[in-house]
Amino acid sequence: MAAEKLAIYGGSGFGREVAWLAQECGLDVVCFIDDDESRQGKSLNEIPVISLAEARRVFASAGVVGGVGHPKTREMLMARAAKAGYDFATLVHPRVERSQWVEIGEGTVICAGNILTTNIVLGRHVQINLSCTVGHDVVMGDFATLAPGVHVSGCVRLGRRAFIGTGAVIINGTADVPIVIGDDAVVGAGAVVTKSVPAGGTVVGVPARPIRH
Repeated sequence: MAAEKLAIYGGSGFGREVAWLAQECGLDVVCFIDDDESRQGKSLNEIPVISLAEARRVFASAGVVGGVGHPKTREMLMARAAKAGYDFATLVHPRVERSQWVEIGEGTVICAGNILTTNIVLGRHVQINLSCTVGHDVVMGDFATLAPGVHVSGCVRLGRRAFIGTGAVIINGTADVPIVIGDDAVVGAGAVVTKSVPAGGTVVGVPARPIRH
């Protein structure tokens, strides 16, 4: 039986990691899609880099997944792929530990070494990079992103396009008062979040505090 075909939108470093993840899942990565004309016609790890129009012409039946870590950029690229008529793949590495009570939205990517416990809801096109832990009763909005080594404790809400930097820690909220990381909020690498972060805010440090401009 032939492997399912997959196109990865974004020929970046993370895109190459997603290609490896997809291959570990038994998929046939047929191309990278990249809007940068200077990259088209080349190859990355023996996988061709082509335009969206060319991918649609040659690989119309393939699924698409985002290979870009930046949430807003990923949202824009997935909108382009949807407009072109593509459906989205969902990737979960075989070395992910998770309970049966984890809901995973379409287009989501969960890399190797992650642990997701129970009663977790992941939106569309979420990315969870290498070696993260996600505790009970966590909700991640569409396009929310965890960089490598993030630890999210129980009863936390991550808004749409929220970005949590490498090695950051979010302590637990409660069922009545969850910790909320708002839409488009950014948590800096290594930060320890002890309270909610407003939409669009950026926090850094231990404990995490807002950056003052």
